[in-house]
Amino acid sequence: MLKIGLFTFGGGYAMISLLENEFTTKKGWLENDEFMDIIAIAESTPGPIAINSATYIGYKLCGVLGSLVATLGVCIPSFTIIYLISLFFNKFLELTIVAAAFKGIQACVVFLILKAGIKMFKQMKKNVFSYVVMSATFVAMIVINILAVNFSSIFYILISGGLGLLAYGVHLIKQKSKLAQEKSIAAVADKTADNSPMIEDASADNESNVAVDVQDSQGEVNADSTDSMDNKEVE
Repeated sequence: MLKIGLFTFGGGYAMISLLENEFTTKKGWLENDEFMDIIAIAESTPGPIAINSATYIGYKLCGVLGSLVATLGVCIPSFTIIYLISLFFNKFLELTIVAAAFKGIQACVVFLILKAGIKMFKQMKKNVFSYVVMSATFVAMIVINILAVNFSSIFYILISGGLGLLAYGVHLIKQKSKLAQEKSIAAVADKTADNSPMIEDASADNESNVAVDVQDSQGEVNADSTDSMDNKEVE
């Protein structure tokens, strides 16, 4: 965290790429999905994304002490540098070399942020819901910037979170209805299985009764034929 805090320019968004490369690719301390969740949580909670991410990663690795050390590690470089610059801020900005260096750093920061965004987009679970939310946010940001409307970025996060909860609720309702249908089908199948022996017994009884009736009818026919033959002999 000290190394990342020392060599990261451009704020927390530029730090995302370095965090992902350090803790997911090199060290393997975090999975890609977990890292995406960390970024989402760090962005939607108060405070800079770099500090929030460092606090979470440190706590996961070494508990409260790790969280404290990681947070201090990412804060100390920027605090020290800004403190030293503030002592002679005006003279510092007047230096031509410093101004030229910052112009190059600004261009580099744009690329770092863009790279982090593209990489997060590739790792994101792509479905209809994610595409709709991303497109709606993109269009809303463009329209609001064109119209110069004062709209805080926190509302984008809150609205997106609300849409996510709504989608989860709909999915949960569908799952419950599907389980209810499966239970009803299973209950009907169980009743059918329970009634099948009774049906078999009834069919067996019917078959036996039919056989008895056939035998009785055959006996009656034989008796009638015998009587008729006796009557013919008597005649």
